[in-house]
Amino acid sequence: MQRRSFLTTAVASVAAIGLAGAGQAQQATSIPFDGAWRSVSFHRLAPTRYGLGGATLSIAADASSSLIYRPVPDGARGARTARWDWAVTQSVPPTDLARKGGDDRNISVYFVFMDAGTAARLSPDTSPQRLLSSRSARTLVYVWGGNHGPGAMLASPYLRGRGFTIALRPAGTGPASAQVDLARDHAAAFGSAPEVLVGLAVSADSDDTDRRLRATLSNLRLG
Repeated sequence: MQRRSFLTTAVASVAAIGLAGAGQAQQATSIPFDGAWRSVSFHRLAPTRYGLGGATLSIAADASSSLIYRPVPDGARGARTARWDWAVTQSVPPTDLARKGGDDRNISVYFVFMDAGTAARLSPDTSPQRLLSSRSARTLVYVWGGNHGPGAMLASPYLRGRGFTIALRPAGTGPASAQVDLARDHAAAFGSAPEVLVGLAVSADSDDTDRRLRATLSNLRLG
């Protein structure tokens, strides 16, 4: 898969239309790292360890890969922006995020959208695997890792056209803050405004490079 550039200004305006039609501005909602998050492991892979603890999630991967997932609270399903703080003290090396089976990264933050009709029928017990494989799901994945320039958008090698990876920071260490425009990026990736934000996930993996990574993700807020 080749790097996908952002679409034209005309497509970006779709997001603006969607925002205008959404009514009043979405109030910011803090998402704690509590018991609402579920662990998802992968066959034959050691799981990454996630330490839930209020506003901060600790991440420890040792040649491992897994994710955690939670449904979005009802009051935040109209979110069109997100922000968080993250830090990496031990990093995996740069990888090609478009390559299946060779795309280790320090942290990925997933935002899963669906159309309003499908979202209304969604059960709170729907598994992350079933959600991500749904034909109506559209997923934005923001990543610290890889060898791509900030803002690079790549088709996910796992989501069959229903998901795009957006590189925010290349592989490396340090602290940083992130603020993303979900509506703009959804329009650029899928050619339409987002409808309902239904799920969040965090992953970190080091199984392909057989390395060790240590990181944190804090103060996740939807707006």
